[in-house]
Amino acid sequence: MDNFDIEDPLKSLEDHQSDSVPALFSSESHHMPSLNYFYCLKTSDFHVSFRQEAISLILQAQYSCNLDPYTQYLAINYMDRFISWQEIPQGNPWVVRLIVIACISLAAKMKEIHFSFSDFQREERFIFDPPVIQRMELLVLDALNWRMRLITPFSFITFYLSLFELKDLPLSQALKDRATDIIFQAPNEINLLEFKPSITAASALLLACHELFPLQFPSFEISILSCEYVNKEMVQKCFDAMQEMVNNEVSESMVEVVTSSSTRNPISVLDCHCSKSESESSTNSTTAATVTPENRGIKRRKLNGFCSESNMMNISQIQPCE
Repeated sequence: MDNFDIEDPLKSLEDHQSDSVPALFSSESHHMPSLNYFYCLKTSDFHVSFRQEAISLILQAQYSCNLDPYTQYLAINYMDRFISWQEIPQGNPWVVRLIVIACISLAAKMKEIHFSFSDFQREERFIFDPPVIQRMELLVLDALNWRMRLITPFSFITFYLSLFELKDLPLSQALKDRATDIIFQAPNEINLLEFKPSITAASALLLACHELFPLQFPSFEISILSCEYVNKEMVQKCFDAMQEMVNNEVSESMVEVVTSSSTRNPISVLDCHCSKSESESSTNSTTAATVTPENRGIKRRKLNGFCSESNMMNISQIQPCE
């Protein structure tokens, strides 16, 4: 596999053309969750909680496995796209962990970095064998149509910066760094999931400019909004949602400074608690996965047709011990 560059996903591909910008804009929709995913998250508390727990687990990998933010970003995208086509079974706490570990593993492979299953599962009550994780990886790959060279907002940063025609390299780097930080926060905000990567990138750069160089903001805004590929209304809508997200983050940080009594961690950031069952069960050698589930009554279920009648998949062949 050629080395994957998250800022230039088309690099080294056979169909890569000298002018890759039109290809990026025309292909970005194929790297997003299904159209109904955003609606489902807005109307279902269960799916919101499921996603929050999944993101919490992915962010925890930063500490247990020393993963970089770009790998985490890929894993979250793979997870979102996978579950956007699936029906999430309730009452099976092992499902979210299996999906998460498979998505992180795939992201690590794309970034060509080491990912240890054992390190990630060290503090978990659910332990999955490598063959089980690999089968889950194949199900994720199938659901994503093997589109792993993800087009992200990072893919558009260099293009948008070129529109500014900045000659000051430190200024350009400052904008890029701040926009990157904002993009890394975006997956935590459900209201930002509906926007295409190009819209997210444009909004993040504009917000970065607004924060760092407010006097130059009007000219930067004109440069981006005059681009033929950019939808002005969507950029404005995304910008407003992104600015609210950043403001809320600042407000929460100020509150923590005043009232902090515990260390901030990924779960507290997402305000998500993973519920625990009251009973635990022993392992069963006849099952496909070596797991230590909390609920002895877990039954076979399928993950298929989440908000969709097409592209149905299932993980019924991957079972927890009972």
